[in-house]
Amino acid sequence: MAEAAIRDGQPTTEQAKQPRSVRVVLMALMIAMLLAMLDNMIVGTAMPTIVGELGGLEHLSWVVTAYTLATAASTPIWGKVGDMYGRKGAFLTSIVIFLIGSATSGMAQDMGQLIAFRAIQGLGAGGLMVGVMAIIGDLIPPRERGKYQGMMAGVMALAMIGGPLVGGTITDHLGWRWAFYINLPIGAVALVMITAVLHLPKKRSSGKIDYLGAALLTIGITSIVLVTTWGGSEYAWNSAVIMELAGIGVAALVGFVFSQTRAAEPIMPLHIFRSRNFTLMSVIGFITGFVMFGAVLFLPLYQQSVQGASATNSGLLLLPMLLAMMVVSLIAGRVTTNTGRYKVFPIVGSVLMVGGLFLLAQMDTDTSRFTSGLYMAVLGAGMGCLMQITMLVAQNSVEMKDMGVASSSTTLFRTLGSSFGVAIMGALFNNRVQDVMQEKAGALGGKAMEQSAQLDAASLAKLPVPVREAYQFAVSSGTHSAFLLGAVIAVGALVAAVFVKEVALRGAGPDKGGSAPEDAKVAEAAAS
Repeated sequence: MAEAAIRDGQPTTEQAKQPRSVRVVLMALMIAMLLAMLDNMIVGTAMPTIVGELGGLEHLSWVVTAYTLATAASTPIWGKVGDMYGRKGAFLTSIVIFLIGSATSGMAQDMGQLIAFRAIQGLGAGGLMVGVMAIIGDLIPPRERGKYQGMMAGVMALAMIGGPLVGGTITDHLGWRWAFYINLPIGAVALVMITAVLHLPKKRSSGKIDYLGAALLTIGITSIVLVTTWGGSEYAWNSAVIMELAGIGVAALVGFVFSQTRAAEPIMPLHIFRSRNFTLMSVIGFITGFVMFGAVLFLPLYQQSVQGASATNSGLLLLPMLLAMMVVSLIAGRVTTNTGRYKVFPIVGSVLMVGGLFLLAQMDTDTSRFTSGLYMAVLGAGMGCLMQITMLVAQNSVEMKDMGVASSSTTLFRTLGSSFGVAIMGALFNNRVQDVMQEKAGALGGKAMEQSAQLDAASLAKLPVPVREAYQFAVSSGTHSAFLLGAVIAVGALVAAVFVKEVALRGAGPDKGGSAPEDAKVAEAAAS
């Protein structure tokens, strides 16, 4: 009835462009996205205080690893559940699980409890990002979706810049437990808004969830993420543990692919990969994740160690990259909405990404902050062309019934790319730093590097001047190697972008007569 009323009522052009209820739903979705992105940034700042109170320093890495594993493993399952049983119910459930994990993490009495509760929180987080993307895919046709890209890029920038600042402030004034409790009022607002305003068609599939596929995919993802997390840090890359995990991961993923050909309701239907564009977007998304999170890891490290920047405001160090990403993403979205053409953006974005990484690889101990900021802006502009376009084209390449699995698969490939990027670029960086320190500072340099190739500001200040200068040179050499590798990998995204076929986006965009496009009217009905 609501849909018919809107069609008969002929809303004005302005109402069609920005229907109030759709804007309210999008605001709630952005709050949920902020929850998922902000959490790790805030918690990372609070970790030294948490360890000081709870102890268990040897298990510190598991506080992050448990969350990451649970998020990655649950992402494709949330997407499929939304497709089968309804997007709204799955999304609300994921928010509730995330908030339960947040509340219990804040009440943890020892490190073991905190790790377990962080895993619960990660399970919910896996559904947050997928739910946001899939609901936007349901509400807004691809042709119209581009205009909202800047909002998502803005939320990401806000999380990366504000997370460390908020985390530090909360920890200093309210205590580390509020780094988790802060999620509760924010999540409650999102829950109320979505419950009240979002009305999607109810679904009830007669099929059963593919439990075998879910189990095999969970084992495969967990094993691969552990390999990339532990390799070169907890265990040597050629150690038995890493080899066994890699073998288990590959075997489980091969078994998963085989199981998907037989399952009645596969977790990740293989037919979506028959679309050339979807497969290419998965490749580009993987490479974008590889590059982006490598840059987020090494740029602040370089600026703190070599350029003497303060670690307290580490999020601000990435401002040139994040602002460029947000502005370009907004422009790309508007152009896509107005013209319906998008192939140019993956190509231009890949070129800028390769160029930005190559420029960053040229940084040395004499590079100014202004120069490095310009290089970061080039990389950010490239990622701004790619971040949301990959999801947009992937969703446009599948049927509406597969919107959830398309969103979750694209998110999963980006997440796996980030894990591989941090691991591989990190291994190259650490090895290069250690080699240069041995070469420049001899035994003294090797002793300084015994614990880690990454020294904090306090440790760096205690080093003798020759060793400190050698370390700064070593870090610039390490970032050179890491970003050069990133540039080589990013060429793969450019190759993939060239083969993208420009398929018309669903949704006609604003017509010349001034009336709302039919898909926009249906979206308004769904959100009213």
